[in-house]
Amino acid sequence: MSSSTRSREVKKTSSSSSDQKDKYTIILPTYNERENLPIIIWLINNELEKNLIDYEVIIVEDNSPDGTLQVAEELQSIYGADKIKILSRPGKMGLGSAYMDGIKKCTGNWIILMDADMSHHPKFIPQFIKLQKENNYDIITGTRYQSGGGVYGWNFYRKLTSRVANYIASVFLTPGVSDLTGSFRLYRKDVLEKLISVNKSKGYVFQMEMMVRANQFNYTIGEVPITFVDRIFGVSNLDSGEIVGYLKGVMNLFFDI
Repeated sequence: MSSSTRSREVKKTSSSSSDQKDKYTIILPTYNERENLPIIIWLINNELEKNLIDYEVIIVEDNSPDGTLQVAEELQSIYGADKIKILSRPGKMGLGSAYMDGIKKCTGNWIILMDADMSHHPKFIPQFIKLQKENNYDIITGTRYQSGGGVYGWNFYRKLTSRVANYIASVFLTPGVSDLTGSFRLYRKDVLEKLISVNKSKGYVFQMEMMVRANQFNYTIGEVPITFVDRIFGVSNLDSGEIVGYLKGVMNLFFDI
C-alpha cells in the first residue's frame, strides 16, 4: 500500500486496549441520498465482511424530502438492526451536530466518517485500519494529494479551487496533512468527541478545522492516498458563498490558534 504518514513523539491521550476487540462505527449523514444509500451500504458490507471487520453503520437522516429515510429503513430490514442504525432528525442541523448525535448511538471504539454519495469508496477502509494498527495513530485521513491519490469527475475549475484552498490553508495553518478539506477519516472515538467539542466551524470549513485542532492537541495522524469520485446521483453544492466562507474560516483559525 502506498501511503504518506506523519508521527510525533507525544504522550498519548488515548490508546487501543489490548484486550478490547476493535469495532468500527461508520457515521453516514444523509440528505436526499435515496439513490446512493443502497449502493454505499452494499459496498461497505461487502468490503468489511470479507475483511472480517466488526462494524455498524449509523445513518443520520435529516428529514430528506426524497424518501431517504424509507430507504434506510428497508436497508435496516435487509442487513439487520445490529448493522444498520437510523437516527432520524427533524431537518438539516449541520455536519458537526450530525456526527455528535451519531456518536451517541455508536457502540464502536473507532469511528469512520465518510460521505454517503459514493465519493468515498469503502475499499480504503481496510487500508485505514491497517495503517492505524501499524503505527498506533489517533487519526487516519484519506488524501487526494499524495502519490496514489486523485480526483475523478471534477472539472478543471473545481480541481483548481480545491488545490488552491488546501494550499492557502497549509501556508497559514501548517496543519501537517496534505488534504485539509477531505472528509474520509478514521478517529479514535474519544479523539473525535474532543475535536468536535472544540470545533467552531460549519460547512466547508468544518473538516479543515478538525485537522488543525488535531495538530493543536498533538494527536498523531496517518495519511492514506484515496481516489475521490464525484457523486453520480444528486447535486454537489459548491458556490461562491462557500469559497468566501472558507477563506474567512482560514483567517479565523489563523488568529484563533
